[in-house]
Amino acid sequence: MTRRTFLAMAPALIAAPLWTPTAAPAQALQTPRAGRVERLVNFPSRFVDPRHVEVWLPPGYDPQAKRYAVLYMHDGQMLFDPSTTWNQKAWHVDEAAARLMATGQVQDFIVVGPWNNGKFRHAEYFPAKFLPHLPETLRQGLVAQGLQGRSQSDAYLRFLMEELKPAIDAKYATRPEREATFLMGSSMGGLISAYALCEHPKVFGGAACLSTHWIGTFQRNDEVPSAAIAYLRGALPEPASVKWWMDRGTTELDAQYDQAQPRIDALMADKGFVPGARYQTRVYEGTGHNEVDWARRLHEPLTSLLGR
Repeated sequence: MTRRTFLAMAPALIAAPLWTPTAAPAQALQTPRAGRVERLVNFPSRFVDPRHVEVWLPPGYDPQAKRYAVLYMHDGQMLFDPSTTWNQKAWHVDEAAARLMATGQVQDFIVVGPWNNGKFRHAEYFPAKFLPHLPETLRQGLVAQGLQGRSQSDAYLRFLMEELKPAIDAKYATRPEREATFLMGSSMGGLISAYALCEHPKVFGGAACLSTHWIGTFQRNDEVPSAAIAYLRGALPEPASVKWWMDRGTTELDAQYDQAQPRIDALMADKGFVPGARYQTRVYEGTGHNEVDWARRLHEPLTSLLGR
């Protein structure tokens, strides 16, 4: 695809959602197989629209005996119970987390999953500071259509830091320090996780970005990854100060990341991120862009972020 063709097509490509929800029982309470889920119903915000927040507590959660690390996971309605989701798929975070804790591979933690905001998901998850680095035509189309008129990513991060995190730390037995506060997301959720870690490394100690949607549309392109790289080049935290996991598959939408993710990997290497205990970038051959494949490898990013 030529640059001119891409710029002409980009507004329509961006405007389309990354999935089309069906008439699922959206208000149903998720029932995990391990531990329990509590819902903060229509959690209010001064910055973004109210939304449900799912809080998973591991088996044996005991606020009198210990304090817990916290993993904030975007798209919270997709995390635990496939019977409640639009596509009948889920991450099964409860099972992976409980198993890792039971075997002593990770520290004790809870999961906080704010729901995505439907048609404003792209507006909340696409990093605002990528925008100045985009060509004007693409930027205008993205803002007008994909972002529904305005970026909300910085507002979403303020919601996480200034409203949700203090409420979670007040209600549950958490360890509020940055070294015990992590982020995880897939696709657009991977983008906002990376953005949050760069913008607020004093709040978040690490992020796992699965199948990160660096391309911003449904087609391979140079413009959106280049904008991401231009931002990241000046915004990446010190490698020794954070934990960072990145990965991609090779089928479905992930097949379109075969050029973008290596460019990000090269930048990370140039900035001193060396694969090891604090940083990993992986390719999972034959896997796609869906909750089933993310669930199958979830134990690896969980161990990377929360390992003892």
